[in-house]
Amino acid sequence: MTSRTVTLLDVARAAGVSKSTVSDALQGSGRVAEATRDRVRAVAEELGYRPNSAARRLRRASTGAVGLHLPATATRLDYYMNLAFGAVERAQEDGLDMVLLAPSGAAGGRIASRVDGLLVIDPEPGDSAVPGLLDAGVPVVTGERYLGPATGPSGAVVCDNAASLTALLDHVTERGARRPALLAPSGSSAWATALRATAGSWGRAHGVAVTLRTVPFAATPAEAEAATRALLAADPAVDAVICAPDGSAPGVLRAAAALGRKVGASSACGTTSACEASGANRASDGNGRTGEGGRSEGGGPGRPGGTDAAAGPVGAGLLVASCVDGTATRGAEPPVTAVDLRPAAYGRACAELLCDILADRAAPDTVRRHSWSLETRASTGSPG
Repeated sequence: MTSRTVTLLDVARAAGVSKSTVSDALQGSGRVAEATRDRVRAVAEELGYRPNSAARRLRRASTGAVGLHLPATATRLDYYMNLAFGAVERAQEDGLDMVLLAPSGAAGGRIASRVDGLLVIDPEPGDSAVPGLLDAGVPVVTGERYLGPATGPSGAVVCDNAASLTALLDHVTERGARRPALLAPSGSSAWATALRATAGSWGRAHGVAVTLRTVPFAATPAEAEAATRALLAADPAVDAVICAPDGSAPGVLRAAAALGRKVGASSACGTTSACEASGANRASDGNGRTGEGGRSEGGGPGRPGGTDAAAGPVGAGLLVASCVDGTATRGAEPPVTAVDLRPAAYGRACAELLCDILADRAAPDTVRRHSWSLETRASTGSPG
């Protein structure tokens, strides 16, 4: 084999790695282990591979566009639409157009010829399009970490999803809840995985079992309503429901109304005002965190504070909160306490990191963090 016929693909096959790994190894970029980088270079030298400088210049020529891959459910979720608008706005500031990719994805080679880089938002290990996108041969920034086995991205922007659910669970217990439940998202994205794991770890740390019900990643209000009805029928002692999927909170409110549960009041106190009156018995550090005084001891089965497990009849209180804020939570009656993930700003942050990597303002493997805020409203007995 002569140097004129040896290609990156030849080297990749001989070294037992992907074509993009060969490219990164030879150019000294990307997330390639040192041992792999040395092996690839040795194989390339043995085969007589010589880079085509003209082709390299062509590949590096700007297309003036970047691609955006969203989950298949994105078209009906307020969160992803706001995120996309933020990403488009930021890309345009660097003179780049944004190409929205079909949910099914496309061959990496075809994508790489059309864009300078890619944004892949909430990548699921089960999404068959993601490995090809990560291996497309252009810089890739993910919104949240990718937990699958494929090549890692060039960078990521992440939220502390464990902290946001912890804040919600702390908040509802401070408002009097003693038996919280989570409508947790299915799937293996970093967001879904973190929420399910945090429900368990928070419960163990506080000695309170968090009831877990799995619903679709993009559960509709009707699906959330059905899940909440089943949850409260099976365990009427549940006095707080935190729903994860974007836009699903109205379904929880409908279920509560149908079952005669009073949203915004805790079953532990009976009414919101009673909870507030008993607040002196729950020590707070002043930052929305309940101290050791926040848990009663010696209660009935599964119900600290002496309330028995049959609690939850018609008229009993129910606190409702959401892991994602949006028009559905702000416009609900009552308005729903929620975590504001600031999706437009998140989209901007993802696009900004990709632009910085493309312009050599940021190194590959950069991970940036995105902040969120807890918006407390009447659904948890909090002022709007």
